[in-house]
Amino acid sequence: MDIGAFRQMVTKNPNGFLGRYGLGNKILQEGGDPAEAAEHLGIAVKLDPTHVASHLALGRALVALGRKEDAKPVLRAGIEAAVSGRSSGGVDLVPELRALLQTLN
Repeated sequence: MDIGAFRQMVTKNPNGFLGRYGLGNKILQEGGDPAEAAEHLGIAVKLDPTHVASHLALGRALVALGRKEDAKPVLRAGIEAAVSGRSSGGVDLVPELRALLQTLN
Protein backbone atom coordinates (compact mmCIF):
# COMPACT_ATOMS: atom_id res chain seq x y z
CA MET A 1 0.00 0.00 0.00
CA ASP A 2 1.13 3.52 -0.59
CA ILE A 3 1.37 6.18 2.08
CA GLY A 4 -1.81 7.90 0.88
CA ALA A 5 -3.84 4.75 1.44
CA PHE A 6 -2.55 4.48 5.01
CA ARG A 7 -3.36 8.16 5.61
CA GLN A 8 -6.93 7.50 4.42
CA MET A 9 -7.19 4.53 6.78
CA VAL A 10 -6.15 6.71 9.72
CA THR A 11 -8.58 9.45 8.70
CA LYS A 12 -11.46 6.98 8.48
CA ASN A 13 -10.53 5.13 11.67
CA PRO A 14 -8.12 7.04 13.94
CA ASN A 15 -8.21 4.20 16.47
CA GLY A 16 -7.45 1.49 13.95
CA PHE A 17 -4.25 -0.40 14.63
CA LEU A 18 -3.46 -1.38 11.03
CA GLY A 19 -3.68 2.18 9.72
CA ARG A 20 -1.54 3.61 12.50
CA TYR A 21 1.14 0.92 12.27
CA GLY A 22 1.12 0.90 8.49
CA LEU A 23 1.40 4.68 8.21
CA GLY A 24 4.14 5.00 10.81
CA ASN A 25 6.15 2.17 9.32
CA LYS A 26 5.72 3.47 5.76
CA ILE A 27 6.88 6.94 6.81
CA LEU A 28 10.06 5.41 8.22
CA GLN A 29 10.60 3.22 5.17
CA GLU A 30 10.32 6.22 2.87
CA GLY A 31 12.68 8.37 4.94
CA GLY A 32 9.92 10.67 6.14
CA ASP A 33 9.56 12.62 9.37
CA PRO A 34 10.47 10.36 12.31
CA ALA A 35 8.38 12.53 14.65
CA GLU A 36 5.26 11.86 12.60
CA ALA A 37 6.16 8.17 12.40
CA ALA A 38 6.65 8.03 16.18
CA GLU A 39 3.25 9.62 16.74
CA HIS A 40 1.45 6.95 14.71
CA LEU A 41 3.59 4.08 15.99
CA GLY A 42 3.10 5.18 19.60
CA ILE A 43 -0.64 4.94 19.12
CA ALA A 44 -0.23 1.55 17.41
CA VAL A 45 1.76 0.21 20.38
CA LYS A 46 -0.97 1.40 22.75
CA LEU A 47 -3.66 -0.22 20.61
CA ASP A 48 -1.79 -3.55 20.43
CA PRO A 49 1.02 -3.80 22.98
CA THR A 50 1.85 -7.34 21.84
CA HIS A 51 2.65 -6.41 18.22
CA VAL A 52 6.42 -6.79 18.20
CA ALA A 53 7.08 -5.06 14.87
CA SER A 54 5.37 -1.92 16.19
CA HIS A 55 7.83 -1.78 19.06
CA LEU A 56 10.77 -2.17 16.71
CA ALA A 57 9.52 0.54 14.35
CA LEU A 58 8.73 2.92 17.23
CA GLY A 59 12.16 2.25 18.71
CA ARG A 60 13.78 3.13 15.39
CA ALA A 61 11.75 6.34 15.11
CA LEU A 62 12.69 7.39 18.64
CA VAL A 63 16.37 6.69 17.98
CA ALA A 64 16.17 8.77 14.80
CA LEU A 65 14.81 11.62 16.92
CA GLY A 66 17.70 11.28 19.37
CA ARG A 67 15.32 10.01 22.06
CA LYS A 68 17.43 7.01 23.03
CA GLU A 69 16.22 6.83 26.63
CA ASP A 70 12.61 6.74 25.42
CA ALA A 71 13.47 3.99 22.94
CA LYS A 72 14.90 1.59 25.54
CA PRO A 73 11.66 0.64 27.34
CA VAL A 74 9.84 0.38 23.99
CA LEU A 75 12.40 -2.09 22.68
CA ARG A 76 12.42 -4.04 25.97
CA ALA A 77 8.63 -4.30 25.85
CA GLY A 78 8.83 -5.67 22.31
CA ILE A 79 11.32 -8.31 23.39
CA GLU A 80 9.19 -9.23 26.40
CA ALA A 81 6.04 -9.53 24.28
CA ALA A 82 7.82 -11.84 21.85
CA VAL A 83 9.55 -14.15 24.33
CA SER A 84 6.64 -14.33 26.79
CA GLY A 85 4.33 -15.84 24.21
CA ARG A 86 1.83 -12.97 24.55
CA SER A 87 2.52 -12.07 20.94
CA SER A 88 1.22 -14.14 18.06
CA GLY A 89 4.62 -13.77 16.40
CA GLY A 90 7.62 -11.55 16.31
CA VAL A 91 10.15 -13.92 17.86
CA ASP A 92 12.16 -13.53 14.65
CA LEU A 93 12.51 -9.80 15.43
CA VAL A 94 14.07 -10.34 18.86
CA PRO A 95 17.69 -10.35 17.58
CA GLU A 96 17.06 -7.04 15.80
CA LEU A 97 15.38 -5.54 18.88
CA ARG A 98 18.28 -6.67 21.07
CA ALA A 99 20.88 -5.36 18.62
CA LEU A 100 19.25 -1.93 18.50
CA LEU A 101 18.89 -1.89 22.28
CA GLN A 102 22.57 -2.79 22.68
CA THR A 103 23.61 0.21 20.58
CA LEU A 104 21.81 2.46 23.08
CA ASN A 105 23.74 1.31 26.15
